[in-house]
Amino acid sequence: MSDPVIVGVDGSASSLEAVGVGAREAQLRGSALRIVHAFGYLPGHYPTVGSLFENADQSLEALAHGVVGRAEARAHEVAPGLEVTRSVVVGDALEVLEAEARSAALAVVGGSGHGGFAGLLLGSTAQQLASHGLCPLIVVRGTPDPAGAVVLAVDGSEAGAAAVEFAFAEAALRQAPLVAVHAWNAWNEHAYEGPADPLSAAVADAGRIVRAEQRLLDDAVDTWQKEYPQVVVERRLVRSRTRPALIEASRNAQLVVVGARGHGGFSGLLLGSVSQALLHHAHCPVAVVRGRK
Repeated sequence: MSDPVIVGVDGSASSLEAVGVGAREAQLRGSALRIVHAFGYLPGHYPTVGSLFENADQSLEALAHGVVGRAEARAHEVAPGLEVTRSVVVGDALEVLEAEARSAALAVVGGSGHGGFAGLLLGSTAQQLASHGLCPLIVVRGTPDPAGAVVLAVDGSEAGAAAVEFAFAEAALRQAPLVAVHAWNAWNEHAYEGPADPLSAAVADAGRIVRAEQRLLDDAVDTWQKEYPQVVVERRLVRSRTRPALIEASRNAQLVVVGARGHGGFSGLLLGSVSQALLHHAHCPVAVVRGRK
């Protein structure tokens, strides 16, 4: 059996959705699902002095196991017969999830929640997890179209190659088509080769830039198309800003796959406004894949 799929839970509706996604992913891979919950005293939520030395620890532990028990029931509902293990740990949610991810094929979390995993992907924690996590990460949000395509954000970077491989594998597992999207505009750095002003060059010779961007898209896709001949691929080259292109492409998709870092149209995807826009406005789950070192 392959490495497990892990899912971070906190008892919220969002995390139960993540359990459902994680269970399906584990079932597709023929692997186990590992449900992870971190608990402890949160800032501003300490027990009263009178109860601190009574049953606070026992109550927290019972609550944590209740959260995990409900998550396990959800996993079996989605994927009957799936092997499910539990991990309930006292500690920081990010540290716990990072440690679990070291031996996982995939991590899954909800896009919002409460408790230990609150706002996991909407602030500095997201950047740390995306930058340092050792396995791909799926953020569950929106309403995926089960008959939709897997959408791949292509930027042509070396770091983004891992996202291309992951997207093809996901499409094959799901028996879904793959839509490879590359957005370009006048400021794509790799579009210019001469000493002319970049914006002027873009306006004067848009045809040359289109050909260059199409080659970039084709080069990114061709190798993995050979590895996964059963996957039907649509190559979509669009002249657009990155954020609206990806958000629109996610509208009828079942998953969007992006690299943790890149250049050109997808520069700084998880470190700035583009990542925030996608995590807040994508219409389906988002997979973040970190390049190999």
